[in-house]
Amino acid sequence: MAFALSLGAWSMEQGAGNLLPLAPRPLLLKKTPVPTKDQLALQDMEMYAFIHYALNTYTDQEWGYGNEDLKLFNPQHLDCRQWARTCKNAGMKGIIFTAKHHCGFCMWPSAYTDYSVKNTPWKNGQGDVVRELADACKEYGLKFAVYLSPWDRNHPEYGREAYVTYFRNQLRELLTNYGEVFEVWFDGANGGNGWYGGADEVRTIDRLTYYKWGDTYKMIRELQPHCVIWNDGADRRGDLRWVGTEAGFIGETNWSMLNSTGDVPYPMLHYGVEDGDVWCPGETNTSIRPGWFYHDAENGHVKSLSKLMETYYKSVGRNSTLLLNFPIDKDGLIHAEDWCRILQHDQTNLRPSAESQILNYQLSTVNSHFPKAHEFQPPDDS
Repeated sequence: MAFALSLGAWSMEQGAGNLLPLAPRPLLLKKTPVPTKDQLALQDMEMYAFIHYALNTYTDQEWGYGNEDLKLFNPQHLDCRQWARTCKNAGMKGIIFTAKHHCGFCMWPSAYTDYSVKNTPWKNGQGDVVRELADACKEYGLKFAVYLSPWDRNHPEYGREAYVTYFRNQLRELLTNYGEVFEVWFDGANGGNGWYGGADEVRTIDRLTYYKWGDTYKMIRELQPHCVIWNDGADRRGDLRWVGTEAGFIGETNWSMLNSTGDVPYPMLHYGVEDGDVWCPGETNTSIRPGWFYHDAENGHVKSLSKLMETYYKSVGRNSTLLLNFPIDKDGLIHAEDWCRILQHDQTNLRPSAESQILNYQLSTVNSHFPKAHEFQPPDDS
């Protein structure tokens, strides 16, 4: 408990004619929250990448229903090294990957479901996107993290106790088989209509209590002691908070504290709480395109250089980190429009990385006429 000494307490000593000081009295003050070393390390990263890739990429959807055909997943040029190289050259410090989105399709060969890459044509079912990306991040000196959707529109037991066990088993796979994980990202979208193993119905849950987050958090701390937790739908605070918008900015005044209990309305998410009692800094998440997943129709709607600079200044410049999303295209690559724009941003940024200095290609011609993404890639520094 924090305290201060009262130095202004004086009294007349009984039987004497002079003033004598009393012993200092402690004044109890509210304890001030401070960040953990891992929260500070994350803040120091400033900018890192979100990567969205799933069956949605091949169905032109943002949210899959859970009954998408596994045969759709067969990218011809998937290259996680290109993803990592792009992020490294852009000055980013890490990548958070959507290992499983709401459709329930797993980008690793999970032992707990058949709805994964192990039953797709890609690499004859022998591939593991999570493994390839974790290895690529290690090669390029990037930190690695995972997004695991709590909501699963494919699983027949979603909404029942058995699914919570399934969810934790998959989380355990991701936290024990792919090296150090710097963040776990749990989406706030939970419950609704879905395939659910063929039931094809609406299922609702109490997102605050259904997943028993206390036990889940404990497991994460045990398996990955330095991992921070982002959670927008729990009965207890994570280590980071949503900022109330996906538009790419946080409040001009932005405190890193929240209240440890109670509702968190938009003003608290966006500006923090000046006298909050728990350290919970904002993480500004936004996409380089209008959507989180790739859509051909959005090739001409990549954020402009000026918009990216504005996003950087209104997130990192306002005491937040920036989590910038790249949707992987149908070839399994960060599209040329996207990686060219983010490398322009890094060259303009006040803290350009050494890697960006060697990029001397003509970006202006790429914006108006470019070949297929797999034929035109960022420089390989290997």
